[in-house]
Amino acid sequence: MSKQQPMKVRARGIQIGTLSTGENNCITDVANVRVGHVTLDEPLENGEYAATGVTAILPHSGNPFREKVAAASYVINGFGKTTGLIQLDELGVLESPIMLTNTFGVPAVTEGALRWLLDQTPEIGDTTGTVNIVTGECNDSRLNSIRELSVTADHAGQAIKKASAHPSEEGAVGAGKGMVCFGYKGGIGTSSRVIHTKQSNESFTIGCLVLSNFGKREEFESSRYIKGASDTQPNAPKPADGSIMIVLATDAPLDHRQLKRVAKRAGIGLARTGSHYSNGSGDIVIAFSTAHKFPHEKSASLECVHLLRDSDPALNELFQATAEVTEEAILNSLSQAVETTGRKGLTVYPAPFS
Repeated sequence: MSKQQPMKVRARGIQIGTLSTGENNCITDVANVRVGHVTLDEPLENGEYAATGVTAILPHSGNPFREKVAAASYVINGFGKTTGLIQLDELGVLESPIMLTNTFGVPAVTEGALRWLLDQTPEIGDTTGTVNIVTGECNDSRLNSIRELSVTADHAGQAIKKASAHPSEEGAVGAGKGMVCFGYKGGIGTSSRVIHTKQSNESFTIGCLVLSNFGKREEFESSRYIKGASDTQPNAPKPADGSIMIVLATDAPLDHRQLKRVAKRAGIGLARTGSHYSNGSGDIVIAFSTAHKFPHEKSASLECVHLLRDSDPALNELFQATAEVTEEAILNSLSQAVETTGRKGLTVYPAPFS
């Protein structure tokens, strides 16, 4: 089986959309957003294998509980096992790292993120309220021996501590280690766009990070992206409906309502790749804005924030940018993936980009 060098799709001459990318075409192009991964890649007993991990997305370099950011979620199809989305949408703020892992790793990863926040914030659960941990998942059981519960709370803490503002690794890393997309190797992918307001002469960045684990081979709109490449890669056996987690970050000054509107547009980019949101697919979007931090403790009764007007043309550009970054992040998760062998000797190969 021929090996291909993992690289972003733009390096392969594939351009998605018309808007300009950020400096690194990564979610960390949004200032102060940080990403960290812990990857598990080791054989276990009796032919089992740990091919899984944890990915952490932090909204800024401070304490996310003490300095919350506006956030929203949107459930495209709800066959997923997330934590924290109810309160996130009720209050409209994010107060923890966003954690990604495999389906059975959600309890351990939630505990690990909680323990990290308790260590950072002694007042939680003592002199102030509890904290809402946001964790999302996809099912990596084709490559990962998911019943072995290899992901631990410590892995979650390590992923948070490793988080940096450098360009994120992509492909078969972190939570993406065991993921399969369109019968090819999937996982972590990221992209960004920069838009400009005409009236105030400001620039805003929006970035996307996906955990891709969905779709059958025949559903992939490969002819849109892969020209003249011969597909000799074996299909991953018995593909499940799968799932995708989509995380959007922006420095545009948006509130909870506007972020939910932005999050809905991620479905456009997802559909362009070939997804039709299968019955058993958990397709979930989480969006946040770093433009304003909401202190947990504040003596004043009122909160004053600047917001982008709905009528400003920049909001439409943000909608367009969301579709573009989602589509490109999914493609990057495929283009950056590498041949991966997991449980029972199953090998999943990358998509045959030329």
